[in-house]
Amino acid sequence: MRLCVIGCGNVGRIIAKAIDEGTLRVDLKYYDRNPKKCEELGKPYSMNFEEFLEGCAIVLEAASQQAVRELGPKALEKADLIVLSVGALLDDELLSKLLDVAERFNKRIYVPSGAIAGLDAIKALSLVGIDEITLVTTKNPKALGVNVKERKVIFEGEAKEAVNKFPFNINVVAALSLAAKKPAKVKIVADPSVDKNIHEIYVKSKASDLHVRVENVPSPTNPKTSYLAALSVIELVREMEERLKVGT
Repeated sequence: MRLCVIGCGNVGRIIAKAIDEGTLRVDLKYYDRNPKKCEELGKPYSMNFEEFLEGCAIVLEAASQQAVRELGPKALEKADLIVLSVGALLDDELLSKLLDVAERFNKRIYVPSGAIAGLDAIKALSLVGIDEITLVTTKNPKALGVNVKERKVIFEGEAKEAVNKFPFNINVVAALSLAAKKPAKVKIVADPSVDKNIHEIYVKSKASDLHVRVENVPSPTNPKTSYLAALSVIELVREMEERLKVGT
């Protein structure tokens, strides 16, 4: 199976390492507008997107929300698509367009669990309706690109606004909203005393109330994202070829 990765950045590096270590067994190809980043990985890459798509079974977007908008539809004409910058999918017009292309070309769109846990239960609870879903994310100010000296709430609002204001920090809220079939509320906290990316999820429904807390080690090369986010992508690709499926 050939995995084609859009983006030679942080996630691309972790995937390359997983292949070198034998954790992930796929053919690999990269696309990035910055050839130097790809050359550093020492893996095959292309600067031409049409050429990049040749032979792809799965295209992984690991670049940006803009990459989803610009390249996602064309990728779905050739292969299944994994979207890591999930915030882009809260754009109703874009999501509708991607689903239409996926339907016409018989392809699928995958959203990995990313830096959080509990999406399987939230999807199940959505069958009976979720009354309320809230995400509280706490990160070191450096990871959020702000300069504060003490713990401070820097955002409180709805999911769509959050992913627009923090496109590289809060994609997890988009995954929550898609799983719940309901926009999640968001609170983002900058705290100089923390050295992990902390996500707390609160769900109220007719069938169950959930409280999930995840404390992630930031990726060593990009503190805005969690190491777990890249690992979730690797596991998703592995599961596509496994006979036993665990979890919803």
